[in-house]
Amino acid sequence: MNYDTLGSSGVEVSQVGFGAWVVGTDWWGDRTREDAVEMVQHAVDRGVTYVDTGDVYGHGDSEELVGEALAEVRDEVTVSTKVGYDFYNNPQAGHGELPKKVTPEWIRTALDRSLDRLGMDHVELLMLHNANVDEVDEDVLETLDELREEGKVEAVGWALGPSIGWLAEGDAAVAEEFDALQTVFNVFEQTPGRHFVDTIRERDANTSIIARVPHSSGLLNEQVTPETELGEGDHRAHRPTEWYETGWEKLESIRFLERADPRSANGASGDQPRARDGERTMAQAAIQWLLYHDEVASVTPTFRTTDDVDEWAAAPDTPALSDDEYERVQALYEDNFGVDRDDGMDALRSSVGGEDLEGTGMKSAGD
Repeated sequence: MNYDTLGSSGVEVSQVGFGAWVVGTDWWGDRTREDAVEMVQHAVDRGVTYVDTGDVYGHGDSEELVGEALAEVRDEVTVSTKVGYDFYNNPQAGHGELPKKVTPEWIRTALDRSLDRLGMDHVELLMLHNANVDEVDEDVLETLDELREEGKVEAVGWALGPSIGWLAEGDAAVAEEFDALQTVFNVFEQTPGRHFVDTIRERDANTSIIARVPHSSGLLNEQVTPETELGEGDHRAHRPTEWYETGWEKLESIRFLERADPRSANGASGDQPRARDGERTMAQAAIQWLLYHDEVASVTPTFRTTDDVDEWAAAPDTPALSDDEYERVQALYEDNFGVDRDDGMDALRSSVGGEDLEGTGMKSAGD
């Protein structure tokens, strides 16, 4: 495992982090509480020291589980949580988005409740969860500064989404010198991640990117194959059918990243990581593609099993992408990986009427 720091905060994160929303819900496979605790602890044993949770994940369940799992190693890990949704007074309707609440008073109240569930007196990173750009005013920014001064948080971030992310919000996070910016970013979904990489470079900013959904909802780790049947409650099923159908075609064009024979004897099932004899699996290559960008401090894949942890936590120890490999991927991306069909995912959420999407090739999915 390798480690990086978030912005200029000095907060250290493992380059592969643990996205703990998965252990607070049954949206990506069900597991017992004991299994979930074991998986978090197993990840720490494998060098994963950055654990990313949020108050809305399981309506507090993820935070409680993370607190239990990390109690004995609290001083050895970096913990992040997110606030910005009022799930206390609103029922969850399936996988729908809850009402947001981003005010100074709510941020303080929600953080205190999160700390109680975590059993901690502070978190290293606090992120605003899907906040609109107009919600993060001077009073909110002042509150975040005060929380740092009080020692309740060490760094602050802005987590973008859902529906991939919002360009206006990410640009504001960079402009306001947030330590971390979390967004969907992967080989197949490079907007808005590449835009933020460029923005950070142009501004010579210190904001670090935390990349989520690095495996494009099961495509790049090959856990969703043409034979996979996604259950009604599986969060990956929110993708349109076209997304997976075109994705399987795109995947074949980047097999060179594996440096191995993709057809192994253990690769018949899409439910388990394939065993290969090469230097990288596809899942590891997808993580290394992200780490090629210096602005990416950590990648948070969705671990489902301890086998996933073993494979993906080892990704930073595999060969880094060469310039040639990266450029080959980018040339393929510009040509849609040779697939001449719509993947059904050409829209981003925009809180400013789509003005931030001009020139990206993406449409607005609405406010």
